[in-house]
Amino acid sequence: MGNIEIKTREEKKQREKAYYEEAPQIGGRRPSRIRQQINRGMTVFVIVAACILFYFALLRLGHISDVIFKIIDVLKPVLYGCVIAYLLNPIVKRVDAFLIPKLQERMKKPEKAEKVSRSVGIFVSLIILIVLITVLLNMLIPELYSSIRNMVLTLPKQVNDALDKINSIQLEDSTTVAILKNALEEGTTMLTNWLRTDLMTQVNSLMSNLTVGIFNAISEVFNMLIGVIVSVYILYSKEIFARQCKKAVYALFRADRANMVLHITTKSNEIFGGFVIGKILDSAIIGLLCFIGLTILNMPYTMLVSVIVGVTNVIPFFGPYIGAIPSTILIALEDPMKGVYFLIFILVLQQFDGNILGPKILGNSTGLSAFWVVTSILLGGGLFGFVGMVMGVPTFAVIYYIVDMILDNKLKKKKLPVRSDSYDEWSYVDSSGEYIHSEEIKSKAEEK
Repeated sequence: MGNIEIKTREEKKQREKAYYEEAPQIGGRRPSRIRQQINRGMTVFVIVAACILFYFALLRLGHISDVIFKIIDVLKPVLYGCVIAYLLNPIVKRVDAFLIPKLQERMKKPEKAEKVSRSVGIFVSLIILIVLITVLLNMLIPELYSSIRNMVLTLPKQVNDALDKINSIQLEDSTTVAILKNALEEGTTMLTNWLRTDLMTQVNSLMSNLTVGIFNAISEVFNMLIGVIVSVYILYSKEIFARQCKKAVYALFRADRANMVLHITTKSNEIFGGFVIGKILDSAIIGLLCFIGLTILNMPYTMLVSVIVGVTNVIPFFGPYIGAIPSTILIALEDPMKGVYFLIFILVLQQFDGNILGPKILGNSTGLSAFWVVTSILLGGGLFGFVGMVMGVPTFAVIYYIVDMILDNKLKKKKLPVRSDSYDEWSYVDSSGEYIHSEEIKSKAEEK
C-alpha cells in the first residue's frame, strides 16, 4: 500500500510539473500556482458580485426605471435627430448617387466631391422636410379646426336626434322588443348622464391642464428643432459612425460572432427601413386619396376623417378598421346614408391599398405571415401603445429572422434540410440522424 501511495504522489507531481511547463506564459513568465488560485478566486468573486448586483437591481427596479426615463427625456433631441436622420437618409443617398460621379469628373479631389455632394444632399432633404411640414400644416390646421369646432357644436344635437329617431320606431309588442326598449332607455340615460357629468368634468380637467399641455407641446417642438440640427451632424458623419461601430464590434466579439452581429444589423436596417418608410409613404397616399374621394362625395368632416384614416393606416392589419369605425360614426350622425356610402368607399379604398398599392410600395419587407403580424401588433400595442403597434411588426420580423437563421444553422450542422416543406407527415429523422422521406407510406396513404 505504501508503494502505491508513493507512486500516486509522484504521478501527481509530474502532472502538475508538466502543466506548469506547458502553460502559456504571462508577461514572459509561466503562471505560478498562487496566481492560478488568485484568478479562480477573482472569477468566483465577480460571479457572486454580479448576482448580488442583479438582486439589488431587481429590488430597486422602480428607481432604475425612473433614472432610465429621465436619461431618455434628457436625450430626446438626440433621439429625434436619429429618427429624422434615418428618414432623410434615403434622399441623401439618392443625391449622392446622382451628384458624386458628376462632381468627380470636374474636381481633382474625390474627397471634396463627396463633401460637396453630402452638403447638397442634406440641404435638399431639409428643404423637402420643411416644405412638406409647411404644406401639411397649412392644409390641416384650418380644416381640422373647422371640423372639430362643428363637431363639438353639433354632436350633442345629432346624438339626441338619433336617439329620438330610434325611440320613434314602432315595433310589435314582444318580450324581445321590451328587452331592447329597456336596454335602449338605459343606454340613453347613461349617455345623457355621461354628457352632462363625466364629459364636462373631463373638459374642465382638460382646460385646467391646457397650460401644462401647451408647455409640453412647446418643449417637444423645441426638442424636434434641436433634433433637426443633430440630424445634420449625423447625416454628415454617418460613415464615420458606422466605421466606429464596426470597429467596436470586432473589438468586443470573436470574428464569427462579430460578423453575425453585423449581418443581423444590416438585415434589421433593411427590414425597418423598408417597412417604416414604405408604410409612411403608403399611409400618406391613402390619406390623400381619402380626402379626394370624400370631397367628391361631399362628405362632412372631410379633413378630420382623412387625417384619422391616414394616421391609423400606419398600423398594419388593424389600422384601417381602427380609423374607419369612429369616422363612420361621425359621418352617420350627420347623415346615416352618407355613413353607409363612406363605409363602402373606405372598404374599396382599403382593398386597393391591401392588394395593389401596399404590395407595390412595401413588397414583402417583413417576411411574416398574417398570424405573426397580428401577434406582433397585439403584443407591441399591449406593451407600448400606438408606437408598439407600429414598430411591433418590423421588430418581430427581426426576431423571427434571427431565430430562423439559428435554426437553419443548427440543421445544416446536422446535415438536415432547412426548408419547412421537407418536414411533412411523410418525413422523419431516424436514430442515426439521417433525414428520410418515405414515399412508400405516402403512396399507400394516397391509395387508401
